[in-house]
Amino acid sequence: MGRYVDEILQPGEQLRYSTSIHGIVYAPGLACLVLAAAALAGAWTTTEGTLVAVLIGVAAVLAALALVSLLSAWFRRWTTETDVTSLRVVHKEGFIKRNTFEMSLDKVESVDVAQSILGRIFGWGDVTVKGVGEGHKTMNMIASPLQFRNHITAH
Repeated sequence: MGRYVDEILQPGEQLRYSTSIHGIVYAPGLACLVLAAAALAGAWTTTEGTLVAVLIGVAAVLAALALVSLLSAWFRRWTTETDVTSLRVVHKEGFIKRNTFEMSLDKVESVDVAQSILGRIFGWGDVTVKGVGEGHKTMNMIASPLQFRNHITAH
């Protein structure tokens, strides 16, 4: 399966910039894995049989939650594309049920970036592209949002 943007490029249109959802989406799954490891370590260090069984159960549940969370985050990142070409902004989400947003660079009125403190430190943010008569689209948790904005506004 190829990239969506490669399938829709028009003759003479070139890809200028590509980004995706920031890797921070893996944080909840990784946190669950750390807690599962801590519960398992606690089970190894205790000698009380009931507590060992409870800690192993907690570790198993947390590991299952971590697996689901990590797979979900991976799938979300894999199926989301955010690109700037020489002619337009393209954002695609989804695999079977696909949602796309495309706006001609000539129709972009403004590009707003919203970043939290952690977003500024680690490099993610929400980018809203507003168009002249074409509505708007907010793309959440985009990696390097200022660089993405700069590629849109520098056409």
